[in-house]
Amino acid sequence: MICLRGLERAASGGRVTAVCNKGQSVFRELSICGRPSFQNELFSFQRDSSVKNVSRFTVHDSRESGMSVLIQCDDLWKIYRVGDVEVQALRGLSLTINQGEFVAIMGSSGSGKSTLMNILGCLDQPTKGRLQLNDIEVGDLRPDQLADIRNQQIGFVFQSFNLIPRTSALENAQLPLFYRGLSLKEQRAKAAEALRRVGLAGREQHFPAQLSGGQQQRVAIARALVTAPALLLADEPTGNLDTQSSREIMSILEGLNREGITVILVTHEADVAAYARREIVIQDGQILSDRATKAGSRTVGV
Repeated sequence: MICLRGLERAASGGRVTAVCNKGQSVFRELSICGRPSFQNELFSFQRDSSVKNVSRFTVHDSRESGMSVLIQCDDLWKIYRVGDVEVQALRGLSLTINQGEFVAIMGSSGSGKSTLMNILGCLDQPTKGRLQLNDIEVGDLRPDQLADIRNQQIGFVFQSFNLIPRTSALENAQLPLFYRGLSLKEQRAKAAEALRRVGLAGREQHFPAQLSGGQQQRVAIARALVTAPALLLADEPTGNLDTQSSREIMSILEGLNREGITVILVTHEADVAAYARREIVIQDGQILSDRATKAGSRTVGV
């Protein structure tokens, strides 16, 4: 076994390459259990018996590793009509997002970023164009089928938390499970585990008014996680938080992405977008820029 500490984090599905004086040996894929992060953690990898005198490791980005497509948008248009006025919120937007990515969508007010988020979350339908989510043609689905997609595959986190005031943290996190046909005991166990994952163990019976803004947003994230979604959509999740709480929430989202959850974040704050690995800027309903925010691979000494 080889133990490594302090490697930079990599996107889900990346691979580790050991470089030695006799060439290279590729270690096992890091898509297991969504634990592709090495930053400030200790991990062990089974070494090929032929590899000796390892000098460094390179961590490759997920898009180099053949990650499967989660979202495919082709020529999306969204047109609103108010009286005689036609507003084109999206204008022929095309986009691909792979499983395991952490994407920040930025843009000024009226740019179309929230419209895009609503369409990606199956809360709205495009006027024309094609959207696939996990190889499912979303445009062909009935409203009840869209509701099933939202409940089973997508978690939502909003700026205003949207918690039920007279309901405990546990019951708020439990809410999406009411439609799953699980027993009450199973629902509570899953909700408690989701709260634990966001650092709220011991706060299960607290009401929203008894929690800080950052803690309320953690409950909202737990509610989004409780159904084990493939996709987490966060719309301005730090908009109502102070600086320290914002950092804590973004660290949680970053950690969830390292576990393999695809995260799409809508924000207008550059320091928040910097947590993502990919930044898409939208202007006038079209993609103005689409760039990686971090290097595709990193090399460290052992």
